[in-house]
Amino acid sequence: MADDTLTTIDPDDDEIVAAREEALEKTAILIESLPWLGKFRDKIVVIKFGGNAMVRPELQRTFAEDLVYLRYAGLRPVVVHGGGPQISAMLDRLGIESEFKGGYRVTTPEAMEVVRMVLTGHINRGIVRSINDLNPTLALGMSGEDAGLFTGRKRGAIVDGVEVDLGLVGDVIAVDPEAILTQLDAGRIPVVSSVAPDVDVPGQSLNVNADAAAAALAAALGAEKLVILTDVAGLYRDWPDRSSMLTSIPADELRELLPGLESGMIPKMSACLDAVDGGVPKAAIIDGRIPHSILLEIFTQQGIGTEVTP
Repeated sequence: MADDTLTTIDPDDDEIVAAREEALEKTAILIESLPWLGKFRDKIVVIKFGGNAMVRPELQRTFAEDLVYLRYAGLRPVVVHGGGPQISAMLDRLGIESEFKGGYRVTTPEAMEVVRMVLTGHINRGIVRSINDLNPTLALGMSGEDAGLFTGRKRGAIVDGVEVDLGLVGDVIAVDPEAILTQLDAGRIPVVSSVAPDVDVPGQSLNVNADAAAAALAAALGAEKLVILTDVAGLYRDWPDRSSMLTSIPADELRELLPGLESGMIPKMSACLDAVDGGVPKAAIIDGRIPHSILLEIFTQQGIGTEVTP
């Protein structure tokens, strides 16, 4: 015979009270996200993925979760990635010396083959796989060489007032966003590796800084926001004074600070400036070492990291 005894609970039990408080905190977070869900719904957000977030498996997983959440919430995320640590590791394994000038990797023809192999053949597939493990129909891998997406031109760098040769390193000088828009309209998340064909030398590929490529793509897509994942908490007005971190900075003020920044920060902050100058309403650098940092940046009032505004 079935037991019809009713189970009762004590509403003042410590475990019940703690569970209720935790549920209320989660509800408050959901309510806080409401205005941002409205602001970003159907809008394109370009996210540059790199640094420690790319090499730590647990951060790869939370990054993929963030992207799927954004897509389910009605946003249209696009990923652009580099792969500096992985490229350096492969070059070391193959006995090819790595050299940096002005914050950029000097890329010989031999090194360029490794760059293409690592970025498009290994990292891109890994990011796509981590997203598709959560939903097998969402992510699609692309290269900047596909469908005329990027057009590049070789560039040098200024070091101590002198221009130096960087080899097969280039800037994105043109973007054809049609292929990306087609994938977004189909409900997919495009994942783009930062390699571009050289407009001046047919058949030659260029290693393009992923921050700059993300900025160019964000501007061409009319994105609502550019988010660059970094290995630091944000931009500091007076590094290493940690109390000098800026949560927001206007573009003109950033232009004044730019020459005095550390070399590794200059490409990232220059990319934020390029995006804002290209019509993107906001660009941010955030700490990719923090799990779910993308959701914190987009869906909370305080955000995380440093935001650049026009």
